[in-house]
Amino acid sequence: MIDARAIVSPEAELASDVSVGPFSIIGPRVQLGPRTVVGPHAVINGPTRIGADNRIFQFASIGDAPQDKKYQGEPTRLEIGDRNVFRESCTINRGTTLDKGVTVIGSDNLFMAFSHVAHDCVVGDKTVFANCAALGGHVEIGDWVILGGLTAVHQHTRIGAHAFLAGGAIVRSDVPPYVMVAGNPAAPHAVNSEGLKRRGFTEEQIRNIRDAYRIVYRSDLKLSEALARLAPEAERHPEICAFVDFIHASTRSLAR
Repeated sequence: MIDARAIVSPEAELASDVSVGPFSIIGPRVQLGPRTVVGPHAVINGPTRIGADNRIFQFASIGDAPQDKKYQGEPTRLEIGDRNVFRESCTINRGTTLDKGVTVIGSDNLFMAFSHVAHDCVVGDKTVFANCAALGGHVEIGDWVILGGLTAVHQHTRIGAHAFLAGGAIVRSDVPPYVMVAGNPAAPHAVNSEGLKRRGFTEEQIRNIRDAYRIVYRSDLKLSEALARLAPEAERHPEICAFVDFIHASTRSLAR
């Protein structure tokens, strides 16, 4: 399962059914879980732990040092879940000691060609990074988020679950759950209704989310007033609670 032309460090730990293609390099302190497939010409450095059933295509660079001038070679980590796909020339960096010391990728994510996840990012499950989508350091991405091609997300920004970032969006502020943004700087345009339907949200839930979106983004209320108005609805409807809680927790400005 390991091509004779690949280089695998004796300090790496590979499950017995891992496949490694020609000219790939697996460095020390790398752990690869069952049924993971590493194509040709990929480089994986550690400390990095990768779960089961991942697919890593050619020229991907996984787990290398963070692109941060303050980084001085400290032993930071990258942790990746299961069933992720990393297409051609993806770059996923380890963390830094100025944050959590670890970059975390969940499960069932698709990273298309040339996408980039910088140091100390946290990416949830079932996200899609289209070609050349890029995260700055310390970014948090919720579950089911879609990043269009050439999207760029500024450092320390948070993107809520089920959000949709249109192609070419330059995201400088937090994006709440369910919201579609576009442009430079990215601004909200609507609720990601089609995505919510595909994920099993009911018509009532989507209507509740749209109503909450209008109160925050389309009324003349101040943000504090809008949140106060939504508080009773948040107590009754979990989908509204997620929206309101995200906004309350935001430490940056919201995309508005």
